[in-house]
Amino acid sequence: MAERRKSMKKHHPTGGVEYYNRISQPVNILFNLIFTVIALSCIIPVLFVVIISISSNESIRQIGYSFFPKEWSISAYSYIWKMRSYIGRAFLVSIGVTTVGTLLGLFMNSTMGYVLSRRNYKLRNFFTILIFIPMLFSGGLVSSYLVNTQFLRIGNTYWALILPLCVSSFYIIVLRTFFQTTIHDSIIESAKMDGASQLLIYFKIVLPISLPGLATIGLFLSFAYWNDWFTPMLYIQSDHAHMYTLQYILVDIEQNIQNLIRNAQYMMAGESLANIPSETVRMAIVVVVVLPITMSYPFFQKYFISGLTIGSVKG
Repeated sequence: MAERRKSMKKHHPTGGVEYYNRISQPVNILFNLIFTVIALSCIIPVLFVVIISISSNESIRQIGYSFFPKEWSISAYSYIWKMRSYIGRAFLVSIGVTTVGTLLGLFMNSTMGYVLSRRNYKLRNFFTILIFIPMLFSGGLVSSYLVNTQFLRIGNTYWALILPLCVSSFYIIVLRTFFQTTIHDSIIESAKMDGASQLLIYFKIVLPISLPGLATIGLFLSFAYWNDWFTPMLYIQSDHAHMYTLQYILVDIEQNIQNLIRNAQYMMAGESLANIPSETVRMAIVVVVVLPITMSYPFFQKYFISGLTIGSVKG
């Protein structure tokens, strides 16, 4: 049997290690089925939300949520479109906050992570422990609110929407580990011998090599900023409503609709309020929030692919 395996390995067109890495046809079919099920489990809920958002309220009352509603309707999107000026301003605020916050967060987290990844930095262990502590023990909501409003005095400003989410111990630790395993000391020493400063090394050498890690953290930051509705509720007062983000506006709209429908029987226009597409509006809000951020993923994916083979050191 051993001689037969050696003969098959010798005469097999792939040979060597590639022979043992081959996947048989049944296993390949099994993997394809597993990946298909996983993909469908991600796509079907999104498709279901879209279908519900374009269903009529009457259809939902009769048969509930269904992939095949009795009647189609875009009343939910029409209801949102009526507030397009209010929502449009919030949409621009969310885009600005997400863009500025992501870029600033990448710069601050990557610079700190790069410094901590260098073994010749004397305070490396001290700052690593200091940064690691907030991952285990948090100061809490009250302390962070007092620091941001009383000490930094950024309440009712755009900085209140950016700075609280800008830096994270988790992001710094991830980037520090990435720099340690990707940026070899020989690259840094070669640049220093050529007379490059630390800033030049960081911008011209470290960042181009670190595109996969930066793209990952950038994706996390952009999702965090885009989906954030709690920060404007905490730091932006009602007399600064022009600074509200899209997520906060949409959550506020949904809550107002629920309150109106709940109290419709006590109002003069109770019958008309009862016709507000409450269920479909909720799903339409999800579509409006999710669609723009999903369009940004291909931008990050390009850097994932292009950066896979960058960063090798030649002897």
